[in-house]
Amino acid sequence: MSFLHVGGTKIVDEQGREVVLRGAGLGGWMLMENFISGFPGCEFQIREALAEVLGVAKAEFFFDKFLENFFAEDDARFFKSLGLNCIRIAVNYRHFEDDQNPRVFKPDAFRHLDRAIAACAAQAVYTIIDLHSAPGGQSGGWHADAGTHLPAFWIHKDFQDRVVWLWTQIARRYKDNPWVAGYNVLNEPADPTPRAQRLVNLYDRLHTAIRGGGEEGAGDTRHIIFLDGNTFATDFSGFPEDVKDGKRWSNTAFAIHDYAVEGFPGERGEKYQGTPEEVEVLRQKYRRKRSWMDERALCVWNGEWGPVYARKEYESEETDRINERREQVLKDQLGIYKEDKLSWSIWLYKDIGFQGMVYVSRNTPYMQHFRDFLARKHRLAVDAWGKDDTHVKHIYAPIEALIRDSVADDAYLKLYPPLWSVQERVTRISRTILLAEFLVREWAEMFRGMEEDQLEELARSFRFENCEKREGLNRALREHAGVDLQEEVKH
Repeated sequence: MSFLHVGGTKIVDEQGREVVLRGAGLGGWMLMENFISGFPGCEFQIREALAEVLGVAKAEFFFDKFLENFFAEDDARFFKSLGLNCIRIAVNYRHFEDDQNPRVFKPDAFRHLDRAIAACAAQAVYTIIDLHSAPGGQSGGWHADAGTHLPAFWIHKDFQDRVVWLWTQIARRYKDNPWVAGYNVLNEPADPTPRAQRLVNLYDRLHTAIRGGGEEGAGDTRHIIFLDGNTFATDFSGFPEDVKDGKRWSNTAFAIHDYAVEGFPGERGEKYQGTPEEVEVLRQKYRRKRSWMDERALCVWNGEWGPVYARKEYESEETDRINERREQVLKDQLGIYKEDKLSWSIWLYKDIGFQGMVYVSRNTPYMQHFRDFLARKHRLAVDAWGKDDTHVKHIYAPIEALIRDSVADDAYLKLYPPLWSVQERVTRISRTILLAEFLVREWAEMFRGMEEDQLEELARSFRFENCEKREGLNRALREHAGVDLQEEVKH
């Protein structure tokens, strides 16, 4: 047991020995995501809708039981059995404070986070606290829980002030806990200002708040601060040059997200065979993502990566063939990371069957109850993540064509964020926001009339004992961790 810190380009323990963090993201838990647990839209929308249908008390009962069952001691034990040593816990600011009562902690705000950190510590597993959702939304993603594609977080300074306040309190709470590896202070920011001016300013303020002492600071110098690049952890070009050797931000690692399109639906994924040429493409894209840090001898952490998987209820006889290709992408990425002894956190630990290391069994009450709704949501491609728009592409293609034909100059089609093409922007606004809005109430209505015992039965579907394991994925993770662990013992 040792506090970890950044030493040059590596993460090391208190004796200066290198520690390679291998783990997964605990997403969909303290920040619920639509594709992970099956609802449409954003977390705040389904919480509000369920409170209207069931009443506030019953709705809160269900969500609390969901949190209780989604991650517990059995999950931590299984995680450790794979040889993994770090869990990145995604949290929503709404668990700690209310928009109508900011800077005041909710009752039991830390109960589930404390419980998860303790469960992991009991298995000698480190945790990284990841602020996945900030007030107003730090990006236009559903996972920022803002319900809009425009990130208001960067417009209103008070939203930023609240995040500084929140991290000050979190750091004060955990500054003496060595099993917390560090703080991932903002997931996938998308600051549209030139050279990420507001993001850099925010990182300066967060560093001061966490490291500084007195009434304004937490006085926490021992935990690593993990900083995502701008534009969904892809762009570091606007970051300052005086970060080398901790001159500006001490004890800091820089986070990339290395998703490979070859592991997702689409032409690249359909053709992937794992040839040397294809692996080299993966390697070069990964190298480009971390090049800014490598040029300055900084510590790199891969905070998210990993393919998605086919499901028999949707892809039928093609499922196994598709997943063989996806697992090959996974193995090839693991091989690339091994070359650099890269610390990483694969996305995702648990879900309802799309990407998780474990997933809720189809035979559980939750999956049976929502089976038809989930099938329709999949067919309509309501979720953005790993979407298959085969059944609705013809509906949205004319909207995309109208936009292209109506804009006078192609240069005007390139809006921020540049990762969103015209097609992706139409997807985000028309399906994942607009269409999803009309499905939220329908999801909530499926709970109508349920009593607490029925609500708890649904929530218990997410318990580890009621989940299946994605064996190919877990075997690859176990083998990778095991080989590296043996090599480290030899050295």
